[in-house]
Amino acid sequence: MRIISPSSYLSTLRGLCRNLLAGRPVFPFYASFKLTSKCHFGCPFCNVKKDGCPDLPTSDIKAILRNLSRSSVLMTSFEGGEPLLREDIEELLKYARQCKFYLLFTTSAKNLLSYPMDRYAQYIDFLHVSIDEGHDNLELFDDLGELSKLPLGLSVQTVVTPDTISTLDDKVRICRDNNANIVIIPAAKMDNAKDCFPDMDELEQKISALRRKYPNTIHTPAGFFNAYRKGKCSSASVIIAPDGRLYYPCHILGQKGPDLRVTDLSEWLVSKEAKDMRRTMKLCERNCGWYQYYAIDSYTSVASVVDAMRPVLFR
Repeated sequence: MRIISPSSYLSTLRGLCRNLLAGRPVFPFYASFKLTSKCHFGCPFCNVKKDGCPDLPTSDIKAILRNLSRSSVLMTSFEGGEPLLREDIEELLKYARQCKFYLLFTTSAKNLLSYPMDRYAQYIDFLHVSIDEGHDNLELFDDLGELSKLPLGLSVQTVVTPDTISTLDDKVRICRDNNANIVIIPAAKMDNAKDCFPDMDELEQKISALRRKYPNTIHTPAGFFNAYRKGKCSSASVIIAPDGRLYYPCHILGQKGPDLRVTDLSEWLVSKEAKDMRRTMKLCERNCGWYQYYAIDSYTSVASVVDAMRPVLFR
């Protein structure tokens, strides 16, 4: 894993300290940036494409990346929709590489190897290939051997429904055999999408068994399930909509905060508006199981970081 500038770590450490003093996650460390709502698929458990909007111009995306680079965010994920459908994706990858954060890239494109991934890889720190029955792209498992040759961290992200828990054994084995990690997440309860949420006890038991069978392969943290049982999601990560506005307090509620093209993220987070929105998140009883909001606190605890990142660090 590359070492980014010391000032980047300082910004994150400063955010951690300020969160500790505040007793709550005010400043985020992970940002999911949905670059586009365009997608090859129409997964039943997803509403991004159904709530579509026109793509922002390249200059606006760069403005938001600069905004994130000034903040406590240490990792930004390019997502969608399908980010490879943007014609300017290579320019955006190059620009993000200059920013003060690590870059994760999430794709589900069936024809992934037809893109110049060897060229794109020089700008990406971690590649997440989203593979599951909902995307109808299970053939991408056959490409993991080739993708594992790229000079970046490779993970599979698979979304689980009640009907697909039993298929995890083969998926984890294939990842292990191809030197890839896997993130296993439930299909969260979303508006304008089919309810495909699995039984969480069954899923946790399955993941625990697979972790014993295939050590250092799964990096879904145990803290995710603990947080779900407590109904404790966290604003230590944020999601940015394709229109450039910040989903806040969360994507699931659909409420939006500022336009990050023109509003400084760090300054806005200490505003009364942001505080009120975080209170909404704290009082929410929906317990949707959205992985990002329930797993993020596992990455701000030393013990849970080691547990969750072991597959990445020790493969």
